[in-house]
Amino acid sequence: MRHGSSRMQATQKISDPRAPSTGKAKPLARRRGRPRREEAEQIDRDLLSHALEHFLDKGFEATTVDAIAGSLGISKRTVYKRYGDKEELFKAALRGAIEEWLAPLETLLELESDDFEETLINVARHIVTTLNSPAGVRLIRITNTESYRMPEIGSLLYFRGHQVWSRYLVDLFARKIFADVSPVPDLEDLAGAFLNLLSSPARLIAWGLQADQPDLEEFVRTRVGLFLHGVLPDQTTGPTNP
Repeated sequence: MRHGSSRMQATQKISDPRAPSTGKAKPLARRRGRPRREEAEQIDRDLLSHALEHFLDKGFEATTVDAIAGSLGISKRTVYKRYGDKEELFKAALRGAIEEWLAPLETLLELESDDFEETLINVARHIVTTLNSPAGVRLIRITNTESYRMPEIGSLLYFRGHQVWSRYLVDLFARKIFADVSPVPDLEDLAGAFLNLLSSPARLIAWGLQADQPDLEEFVRTRVGLFLHGVLPDQTTGPTNP
């Protein structure tokens, strides 16, 4: 989701118009005989989409291939032909959801302005909105639940999301802050610290420890200010400026 650099109202709450529909799936109309390539690809897209909704709503253990196939009006044989078992289907559905959820690097580049702090606010606003979207919270919740048995699921969510944002932030810091500075600090560590400042509400909501979304603008500006200026006041000029 793209956000401009203008200040939003203080009462704005985080929302995501891409949130999936909660309505019941309609069985898909199928032609008799072997499906054509386009139909087969559509079946696969529908299968992953419907499987994801089942897994997110019920969890991995409570979801059955019978229920997924029934919601689409296809046979279990069709499901197993494409994905060998329920775990393989789960991983494929989650992988597709993560790729769709994460914003591409080009979106972050479009948020830059001549003012570095305003750029960081724009980027932070984008990241927080993505993390705290209904899709983001649901993905974090099911990943936390299932990653102890399937560690690759946790790795996929962490590295795809973290690396996209971290690589961009490392490049941004190198260009905007440390272009003429020596020695250069560990920029990956700085990027990780910044991302950690932004991710706590999404984790708390996913764990059921926080019910309400934070005020987006207030939260973003506070966290960016904390990252840039720290918390210890300077005796003469106010907050410490790096």
